[in-house]
Amino acid sequence: MIIQEIWRYPVKSMAGERLDSAAIGRDGVEGDRRVAVVAGGGRVLSARGFPKLLRHRATLGPDGEPLVDGRPWTSPEVARDVEAAAGAGARLARAEDGGVFDVLPLLVATDGAIRAFGRDGRRLRPNIVLGGVEGLAERDWQGCAIRAGDALVRLVSLRERCIMTTFDPDTLEQDVDILRRIRSEFGGRLALDAAVVSPGVVRVGMEVALEPSTSEPSERPPCP
Repeated sequence: MIIQEIWRYPVKSMAGERLDSAAIGRDGVEGDRRVAVVAGGGRVLSARGFPKLLRHRATLGPDGEPLVDGRPWTSPEVARDVEAAAGAGARLARAEDGGVFDVLPLLVATDGAIRAFGRDGRRLRPNIVLGGVEGLAERDWQGCAIRAGDALVRLVSLRERCIMTTFDPDTLEQDVDILRRIRSEFGGRLALDAAVVSPGVVRVGMEVALEPSTSEPSERPPCP
């Protein structure tokens, strides 16, 4: 089993960037979801309600600050685009503590599950895609851990999928049958929410080992 893909999303709910390597720590991939779209009162808005946000691509600049379509995230041009995508009053704001995550800082997907899904894996918005995984083996990994070099990541639970999976990552064309299929064939859940136990640097092609998580009860069935 190897690391096949690494993804970072510097602005939550915008398209992200594919990386060759990344440092991961308590707050997930370095630079991930450090900025979010907010409305009045600081309420976080997402592409679940405002899918036009997915038209914009966020990357991390050389200075460690997010860029939106190659422009500084603080620029007036980006501010206008954000309002056009998410409504009057919507703006970008930096996360006060770490990143802005729906569940946990990392989402780990597998090539086997993506093949079973039969659609572009970007719809799942993973941070790490593991290659060399047979079928839906990930469904037996809850409570296990993966180790890649110095990094140790605990696989906590399968992710409940939402309406964002229904939007084509390139065209934004919506197909609601995709979410219906996820619910009927996969119980509504694909990929794994994960927490970083030990930080490290991960790289595409790096070997990954599956092992028990020391934080899990001893009576849990052994990891496959």
